[in-house]
Amino acid sequence: MKKPEIFVDADACPVKDEIVRVADRHGLTVHFVSNARMRLPVGIDVRRVIVEAGPDVADDWIAEHVGEGDVAITGDIPLAERCLKAGAQVIGSTGKPFTEDNIGMGMAMRDLSRELRETGAISGAGPSFSKKDRSRFLEALELAVRRSLSAA
Repeated sequence: MKKPEIFVDADACPVKDEIVRVADRHGLTVHFVSNARMRLPVGIDVRRVIVEAGPDVADDWIAEHVGEGDVAITGDIPLAERCLKAGAQVIGSTGKPFTEDNIGMGMAMRDLSRELRETGAISGAGPSFSKKDRSRFLEALELAVRRSLSAA
């Protein structure tokens, strides 16, 4: 089995530095995928992937390249579902893992939230990103990477 790689839906990712720290510690390649140039942390094997602008173009690139044993970082639930189907572990930027057991509920909640926003019942703003979220993310990523390495 190949060495795991990390794929990041980078456009709105608040934990880029943390991802590179964990990847460097384990000697893993990180692919930051976005549709625009952005400042990326310096790391041993950090790869910048810039795709065309457009809906889901970055998601499609990640879904086409992620595979068994890899780790994907995204807050996008449909992308998370695609990565799970490819055999990857998937983590949101707050450290919440997406799994086969919870992805269906995540998709349902996403659809409900969209409907509530469209009717004006709720606003689009979610909770702010906290130090606790960052810490939870680091712990979840370290665990996912170790799991992937032991399976490889």
